[in-house]
Amino acid sequence: MTIQTLISEDTPPLLPTDSVEHALGLLLEMRVRHMPVVDEHGMLVGMISENMLLDAFGPDAPVSSLLGLEPISVRPDAHIFDATKIIVDHELTALPVARADGEYVGLVKRHNLFDQFARMLATQESGAIIALEVNPRDYSLAQLAHIVEQDRVKILSSAAEHTAVDQEGDTMRVTLKLNVMDTARVRHLLEHYGYHVVAYFSDDQNDDEFKYRLQEFMRYLEV
Repeated sequence: MTIQTLISEDTPPLLPTDSVEHALGLLLEMRVRHMPVVDEHGMLVGMISENMLLDAFGPDAPVSSLLGLEPISVRPDAHIFDATKIIVDHELTALPVARADGEYVGLVKRHNLFDQFARMLATQESGAIIALEVNPRDYSLAQLAHIVEQDRVKILSSAAEHTAVDQEGDTMRVTLKLNVMDTARVRHLLEHYGYHVVAYFSDDQNDDEFKYRLQEFMRYLEV
């Protein structure tokens, strides 16, 4: 999926002649901490951050006096995974979208991008969540789906990440969103096939049980 549908065209970019005071006001209005700078020809020429504006010489200084390196941007046909990596790597709240020749197209805001991820991960769908610990060499989504579907359960979404937890090497954490509430049978099957279930959640848990399991899972993630 590309970021084309997530581009916000109603967020006006800054002009090089705009003042620091005007830029800070626009960032506040748009609820972002980063804003692209576009020249009179519609070409992306820079990126301004809130910190840069706060460190400026004065409120009347032009935005152009703060511009430096070539701006970070993505093309309209970039995949949302690539756009997300750039936003996370550079700690951006907004990412400019520009064509190959530098023509400015619009802006992708961090929260819109993450909202799309939430939809892709089926977070709005009812169902339980299971978190597993897997050796990367043994990870197979096809095998996981086969095991889960033995109990006539479907995987609505999955996510995986590598993380070093001990001296033996990397461990992969896998999170599955299922289309059922009761995961007892599925967890038993996964454990039987050698998977380590580290946490599970469901919509029908009471508040105390949910908080306990969430706290346990967060402690595990902090290992």
